[in-house]
Amino acid sequence: MPEITREEVAHMADLARIDLSDAELDHLAPQLSVILESVASISEIATDDIPPTSHPIEMTNVFRDDVVRPGLSAEQALSGAPEAEQQRFVVPRILGDEQGARRSAPVRPRWPRRWQLARPLASS
Repeated sequence: MPEITREEVAHMADLARIDLSDAELDHLAPQLSVILESVASISEIATDDIPPTSHPIEMTNVFRDDVVRPGLSAEQALSGAPEAEQQRFVVPRILGDEQGARRSAPVRPRWPRRWQLARPLASS
């Protein structure tokens, strides 16, 4: 396999937008050549009789039956919430006007700027 030249390393660094000094270019060129030679040696291994795998040890999933069990009612789920409205948790707003700043039209929040309702809980 041909060696990677200093100019090729400089070109790759430019493509990756990495500033490398002359000393770093001289140091990295032989190292990248060794890495490519190592990868090339792996491709020389005869793998025709080896099946492709995603994991070195054969694994199986263990599934359980999907059984419907009783859950919490909306009132029970919201009973410990610091604030609730319309059977929803009231949570601090994490996305604000900075999201709409990049758009041409202003984005109006549907809820007060500080608070936003979470999605409604399913009723039992």
